[in-house]
Amino acid sequence: MPKLWTDTVEGHRHAVRAAVLDAVAVLIAEAGFSGVSMTRVADHAGVTRATLYKYFPDVETLLAAWHERQVGEHLAGLDKIRSEAAGTGRPLQAVLEAYALIVYDRPSHDASAPALHRATHIDHAHQHLEAFIADLIRADAQESAADLAMDPADLARYCIEALSSARSLSSRDAVPCLVAVTVRGIYT
Repeated sequence: MPKLWTDTVEGHRHAVRAAVLDAVAVLIAEAGFSGVSMTRVADHAGVTRATLYKYFPDVETLLAAWHERQVGEHLAGLDKIRSEAAGTGRPLQAVLEAYALIVYDRPSHDASAPALHRATHIDHAHQHLEAFIADLIRADAQESAADLAMDPADLARYCIEALSSARSLSSRDAVPCLVAVTVRGIYT
């Protein structure tokens, strides 16, 4: 029997999956999406190709799993930022700025990247993000006793669309300005 990486089979499976997805992240950072192959991932993760194929049948499935993990980490990070900014009067601004930076920093050097953003896990994540931002908008308006320009759910969609332009900004330093303009558009 092969040696387990952890004390339990379930823990081992989790550790192997994490190592594989970590290897995908390294390969994407080094060579873009086209630099990811089953052989290279197995080598970087320290597993055999046979083991890798037990977890992921092909590169597309592997990339989708990596992307789903990335999206989950981004959403968890935004929630953490909201919690850390609570009581400062700026959780909406902090979350929107963090989101815009995620958009700005997203790699766009490979043609396969947009296909990941059409995957089914994105629909759920997008709905979660919309609801999350709508709740922040409601709380911000209530705290500041300001009138909203429209329904918070519509405003959340506006914020997400407006901040999607962060990927085309001339510099990272322009992100806070884009966020400030976007937030000003929320209120009447």
